[in-house]
Amino acid sequence: MPFFKNEGTRLFYEDTGTGKPLVLLHGLTSNHQMFYREIGYLKDKFRIIALDSRGHGDSDRPAEFTLDDHIADTIALLDHLKLDSVYVLGVSMGSYIAQGVAIKQPERVEKLILAATKSYGEQSSMAEMFDRYKEQLEGMSISEKLAISSQLIFHDQEAVNAWQKRIAKNSRMLNAGEQAAASAALRDFDFRDDLKRITAETLVISGKHDGLNPPEKGRETAVLIPNADYMEFQDSGHAPNVEQDRLFLGVVEKFLE
Repeated sequence: MPFFKNEGTRLFYEDTGTGKPLVLLHGLTSNHQMFYREIGYLKDKFRIIALDSRGHGDSDRPAEFTLDDHIADTIALLDHLKLDSVYVLGVSMGSYIAQGVAIKQPERVEKLILAATKSYGEQSSMAEMFDRYKEQLEGMSISEKLAISSQLIFHDQEAVNAWQKRIAKNSRMLNAGEQAAASAALRDFDFRDDLKRITAETLVISGKHDGLNPPEKGRETAVLIPNADYMEFQDSGHAPNVEQDRLFLGVVEKFLE
């Protein structure tokens, strides 16, 4: 199992396939296992490098860390593998990390795909969603809000449930404290003034029914990145790579090739 260390933190990554390096960055509380479809489909065309971000998967789980740590870890992985030019695909939290890498080292990111994304957040996306649906959720307890949150986040719940069960079966999942630390790392970031530094050819993908990072967040991100295109999946929520998986794989393959 391939590991490397950045500033004392041990990080796991999957490295498979041949061709142009494609770095995959997963979402909050998940890990590289969430990309089993993408890895299986694309490994014959690209060298797939899928990182378990700190606090997730088989990587170390510090008590506290930040989005800047995630960005530094990803850059350290490129250094570890001696990669000067890569493609990067990030979903949700992974898309925030991807933006940070493409801002800090634009010369290394040749193509960039940001799915279910946003470019800033004062608090966690879940807290923002609860504020957005305040009237609908009024009077509910936290447990009741969490119980229906999935309906607000995803469009094809059946597909997402099956995907999440497969990830959980093959992964070491996060406990409550680890989830809290992972969520805290995503508070108070704002890339909007720096997105103009990105030189990568960029594709932003949002799901029409995404209640967590709504399409307007994705559109805003695309507008602020030079040479960015925007695509909205009509039958997806926060997981377009799962809810319309065939379309997602086809779009990604075409964009990268």
